[in-house]
Amino acid sequence: MDDHFRAFSFVDRISSVESGIRISGSYTVPAQLESFPAPLVAEAVGQLAAWAAMSATDFRFRPVAGIAASIEMLAPVRPGQNLELNATLETLDDEAIAYEGTAHADGTLVIRLENCVGPMVPIKEFDDPQALRNRFALLRGAGAEPGGFKDLPPLPLNLIPGEPGQSLRATFSTPHSAPFFNDHFPRRPVFPGTLLMHSNLQLAAALAAGFPAPTAGERWAIRRVTNMKLRSFTQPGEELEIEARLNQIGNDAATVTVQTRNGTRGVSTARVHFVPEKSA
Repeated sequence: MDDHFRAFSFVDRISSVESGIRISGSYTVPAQLESFPAPLVAEAVGQLAAWAAMSATDFRFRPVAGIAASIEMLAPVRPGQNLELNATLETLDDEAIAYEGTAHADGTLVIRLENCVGPMVPIKEFDDPQALRNRFALLRGAGAEPGGFKDLPPLPLNLIPGEPGQSLRATFSTPHSAPFFNDHFPRRPVFPGTLLMHSNLQLAAALAAGFPAPTAGERWAIRRVTNMKLRSFTQPGEELEIEARLNQIGNDAATVTVQTRNGTRGVSTARVHFVPEKSA
């Protein structure tokens, strides 16, 4: 089956659009998945905002991931839940989009994006404009058949010991091929920025596992990502190095800075905020 609009598409229906201003939609997380990580929920909100931007430019331009001032991860999402998605476009032109958005799972706020900026690129270089028009019409009408997303392929981190409790590094190879490249994007495959963020958060969490416990029976849990910047595209088959480094730690909060590089070229940066949470 063609993986376009199935392997990495997280909007099933668009319920309302106010052109260039706001958009609402939904996505049902496939019940057969083992998990649905928070970066994929953020991706769903970003994709909804992208549909608003593409339709407002008559499918001449589309946004790609760039900057997110704040991504709050407020509650986990379970397979089978329905996500209610909303995005508000603060500014939009042929150069960039600025937006904010939220996702609720069965009525509970699970993620909030603030002050996000995505540069606009010509759609025809990345995808088929007519295919996107047709998909938008489907989402605005009957909606897409749910369950297209089957899961992520293995994306292992190869850990490199650092300074215990202070830093941790890892190498990471983007896949040479994967179903999501057929969706992201058909004419110019790009490793999704939210999957890079997912790997960054995994490394930050591995570093935080070595921090002193906040109190007995608690652990450090990721609550927020700030100052996230994606500086360049990552292609299939590239070798990356990620470093997580403790920024500060106290009784009720800890922050970790994460940087990704491709050789000497900077790829991404972010700050990860941890809060105490009761251990499972």
